[in-house]
Amino acid sequence: MINKQPAQHLLDFIDNSPSPWHAVASIEAAIRDLQFVRLDETDKWQLQAGGRYYVVRDDSSIVLFVLGRKMPAEAGFKIVGAHTDSPGFRIKPTAATVADGLARLGVEIYGGPILATFTDRDLSLAGRISYLDEQAQLAHKLVRFEQPLLRLPNLAIHMNRGVNEDGLKLHKQNELPLLFAQLTGEQLPQPYFLSLLEQAAGIGATKILSWDLAVYDTQQGAFWGANQEFCADSQIDNLASCHAGLQALLDDAVLGQTDSTLVCAFFDHEEIGSESHIGAGGSFLTDILQRIGMAASSDREETARALAQSFLVSVDMAHAYQPNFPQAYDADHKVFVNQGPVIKSNAKRRYSSESVSIAQFIRCCDAAGVPYQHYSHRSDLPCGSTIGPIASAKLGIRSIDIGCPMWAMHSVRESAGVQDHEYMIRVLKQFFSD
Repeated sequence: MINKQPAQHLLDFIDNSPSPWHAVASIEAAIRDLQFVRLDETDKWQLQAGGRYYVVRDDSSIVLFVLGRKMPAEAGFKIVGAHTDSPGFRIKPTAATVADGLARLGVEIYGGPILATFTDRDLSLAGRISYLDEQAQLAHKLVRFEQPLLRLPNLAIHMNRGVNEDGLKLHKQNELPLLFAQLTGEQLPQPYFLSLLEQAAGIGATKILSWDLAVYDTQQGAFWGANQEFCADSQIDNLASCHAGLQALLDDAVLGQTDSTLVCAFFDHEEIGSESHIGAGGSFLTDILQRIGMAASSDREETARALAQSFLVSVDMAHAYQPNFPQAYDADHKVFVNQGPVIKSNAKRRYSSESVSIAQFIRCCDAAGVPYQHYSHRSDLPCGSTIGPIASAKLGIRSIDIGCPMWAMHSVRESAGVQDHEYMIRVLKQFFSD
């Protein structure tokens, strides 16, 4: 009998996290009653042995850590890394336009979504607005439209006769604006859009200065399959990995029970290359680890010693075999849904795995009683990448890339295995506990 509870908890987490900013807020809500202390990067830190802490940078990246029973220089850091962002659409600054009485929102493509999957879906908006508060100070607030607000209707097949043979192709500038209202002649599109933001945020439209708004699918997650062994939702890539890492860290058998300092680092901007002050290519994780080391000792060599015996598990989703498309896979490296975490390897270091880190992870799997699989991309197809090689190179620590197998990666509606999520939580608990 499959244990659906971890996957149901995941679907709830995703449905409450329609944007990277909401994902971090969901993580904060999960640790609210667990004695985690939020640290400000502008303050001087006073860290206590065994303490639980977290740092948020720019509302959409978060690092959580639990100090071990030994100093970092003696036992190092055990790090689980993942990312909070997913591919999709982001709303442009001059958002709304009108043509023939139909108001549309202009979008930019964020990352590499499968564009066709966004058509004919019940879409809406979520993200962050910046505004002036009553004291004329700059403030920020999360905003979410719960109801379907937007749509990208397909062109009827009568006007696109070749769509089933040639595939749906959408012009990125002209054919992606999202329909959201019928306006009268007196209504101007941008003020009308701002009035909607005012209603959703409870902030006067004249006070709203700017926004970071993502388009999300309002359909909630669901189980499917004859035995309900699969689950579907948006943003499984990569909120499933964030959720698994968080659940492992928060386990009673892990919290405060290890010699090493335990870290979960969840970054924004992975889908666009990680090169930002909050991405894995920035200084965020390096800054946090260095400050932990400096709080424990003023000797910089102690921090270097800590990093030298640390390990990063980069967790991002993997490409499960889909039997309708056998030509897309290396026949010797098929990985299957519900058959365990996937170890991802690439000779060009698109993944950070190598023989020593792979062997260490296999030992974790064996100790946890979790099956594992090996994945290698077809040699004639370009391979994706993760935060693993980026963070490993910046920190100078050993790393491995793993992930749960899934279908339809970067679709607005992705699918994965119910059992795999429980496997991933279990092996990450083992990694933290060893």
